Amino acid sequence: MAVVQNFARIIEHLRAERGQRGRAASAVAVAFAAASCVAAPPAQTAAPAPPVSEAEPASDFSPRVESLLDEMTVDQKIGQLVQAAGGRSKSLNSRLTDAELDRVRAGKVGSYLHVAGAEPLGALQRVAVEESEHGIPLLFAMDVVHGYRTIFPVPIAIASSFDPSAWEEAARISAVEATSAGLHWTFAPMIDIARDPRWGRIVEGAGSDPYLSSQMAVAQVRGYQGTSLAEPDTILATAKHLGAYGAALGGRDYGSADISERTFHEVYLPPFYAAEEAGVGSYMTAFNDIGGEPVTGTEALVDGILRDQWGFDGLVVSDWNAIAELLNHGVASNRGEAGALALRAGVDMDMTSGVFGEDLAAMLESDPALKADLDLAVGHILSVKERLGLFDNPLAYHDTAREQASLLTPEHRAAAREIAVRSMVLLKNDNQTLPLNEPSGDILVIGTLAEDRMTQLGSWRARGEADDVVSILEGLTDGAPDGVKVRYESGGGIQTVDETAIAAAVEAAKAAGEVILVIGEDFDLSGEARSRSSVELPAGQKALADAVLAARPDAVVLLVTGRAMAIPDVAEKADAVLLTWMLGVEAGPAVADVVYGARMPAGRLPVDFPRATGQLPFTYSEPPSGRPANPDLSVDSNRYMDLPITPQFAFGHGLTYTTFTYGEPQLSKRAVGPMDAFDISVDVTNNGERDGEEVVQLYMRDPVSRTARPKKELRGFKRVSIPAGQSVTVTFSLSPAQSATYDGDGGWLIEPGRLDFMIGSSSDDIAGEVSVEVTEGAQTRVPAAAIETEVSVQ
Repeated sequence: MAVVQNFARIIEHLRAERGQRGRAASAVAVAFAAASCVAAPPAQTAAPAPPVSEAEPASDFSPRVESLLDEMTVDQKIGQLVQAAGGRSKSLNSRLTDAELDRVRAGKVGSYLHVAGAEPLGALQRVAVEESEHGIPLLFAMDVVHGYRTIFPVPIAIASSFDPSAWEEAARISAVEATSAGLHWTFAPMIDIARDPRWGRIVEGAGSDPYLSSQMAVAQVRGYQGTSLAEPDTILATAKHLGAYGAALGGRDYGSADISERTFHEVYLPPFYAAEEAGVGSYMTAFNDIGGEPVTGTEALVDGILRDQWGFDGLVVSDWNAIAELLNHGVASNRGEAGALALRAGVDMDMTSGVFGEDLAAMLESDPALKADLDLAVGHILSVKERLGLFDNPLAYHDTAREQASLLTPEHRAAAREIAVRSMVLLKNDNQTLPLNEPSGDILVIGTLAEDRMTQLGSWRARGEADDVVSILEGLTDGAPDGVKVRYESGGGIQTVDETAIAAAVEAAKAAGEVILVIGEDFDLSGEARSRSSVELPAGQKALADAVLAARPDAVVLLVTGRAMAIPDVAEKADAVLLTWMLGVEAGPAVADVVYGARMPAGRLPVDFPRATGQLPFTYSEPPSGRPANPDLSVDSNRYMDLPITPQFAFGHGLTYTTFTYGEPQLSKRAVGPMDAFDISVDVTNNGERDGEEVVQLYMRDPVSRTARPKKELRGFKRVSIPAGQSVTVTFSLSPAQSATYDGDGGWLIEPGRLDFMIGSSSDDIAGEVSVEVTEGAQTRVPAAAIETEVSVQ
């Protein structure tokens, strides 16, 4: 605690001395912030620290914003910091009562969430701009996470496409639909790194790898925000949850993250840096604490790293009720103290807790220095409203004709289907079981998840409706080859064992020509507050799978889930396993496309699939240790004695219906300076009889460093289409900066020496290696995993 407390005193002194309205800290404080979010030894704080920020100091707010800040009362300023729930997630707009409209007229609300609809929100906006003293427009927000009305696959599924353009398209369509319904702001993308799939919210992100997550974050920001936020079909994106929310101990949601400073900077922060570089308009602070420092009250992270080091000048919002929950963390004794802590940290808007609105005024009276923080927060909020064009055209988002024409269009459904196809991962396909393009007789589909429409919507569904979904069963039935009949058995429930239903399914399976077994988790087992102590199949699904696969090992297994699962028995017994995740409104047609062979699967795993829950957390990129894992049990090594040293399915794994071979990788240079660019090229050939797609993956290893480095780190990927019998050349363009390690003072160090690069189709299927010699060291300011590797295909 002492490190961050000392930092807070430094910033308070600087603010009092300088009285600045712009950036909150000097160069010394900036350097301290970069090193202090995870406590450093006191000796580091005593030494002089050079500036680490290359960003220019923030310019003043616009004349309009400055004028409003001069005119507004303290109470009106506080009102801008308040985000109220205009309804509930299942009952939107239900709290917009006459009393609530009076609060808007009095300028006591700056934003609403859980609201939607061009007409009702247009009426509410008119009250704000026509009947309040300063005519400041409201911000309307919703969790549009993977679709508004057209629901796309869950985020971890889209990440499995290894195709950032898929995410950009899904976000673009989501923005078009959401803005047509009056919304300005979405709480997405969620870019938390998650290496423990016990954590339910792994479903909302891009998995375990900082490079993949950074690229997916950039794509989503571009899709949501377009080229100009002033356009009425673009929506303000939110990079969440700033900190290390996905590192919760034991995978328990909202829990403490106890990680090293190096891990924090090298693994968890790069996607947030990449989002800032892409121009994201807002950030959300996480619920959790990092080593005892609750993020929503940690000035060293929000005002320090985010604003002063990275140069972010947008809006920072708390998560739901997180400011009030600082009391539960034990860092504030009352609501007023909690509000002051969050405001001082750099949180601009209070999501629903009411602390800013109800308790901040008294704190401002007792601590006048907070008024500078108040002005900064209000300035950030007003500036975002200005960037969205709301002062100039506050009703641009309230065209009812556009809303009616934009939702769930045939074009949007077609995009959802395409992205769903690209998101599936073929985990196993022995004996060329898939595709079932020439089934031997009728097809039996088993599993209640096959007809479960709600689960295909995932844990965040915005305005998506179950009736919009084409179920897996419907898709397989409608898309079956001519003359093939599809029958169905439920097999019982998800979590409870129904012996009668299982027995009926087994008997039907014995007589069927082909069997498709749909198993996994339903939507209520993944998502926020849905952490599980076990990632094995729920009881009902395990019993069903065991019984059916004992009778029909040639069954095709479709795995429906929002997390990586431990399915060792299924992986061993079934001939084919297709990971479908939760695929959105076009789940059924997309599954039918892949199962019947109209389309080829080519997705890849964005997280390792463990063999057992006890193997967690697990990542392909952990350091090797002094006694690297050895399959020989007679050797004392870094392993469990009751499990193989490998995951069930490795990061980057995925099969398809054709085969590819790789040539020897080629280097453009064998020795490079620290800032030189170099290329690695490889020829990839489609050896099959069908056109197909391969995801070519580039991994890096620094074999000798000042710190123990990961065994492999993803540093590039490209999903490429290759016609049957033909070859393409894939070229990765890199820099030694992508090997830099966090230097502990807010900077990054490029070390001289050898770098090894590996190219292949997954982290455990490497086709070739090359090495580059970095001739000298250098310093940089950019997180290595946030640097994009350019890829070209010829």
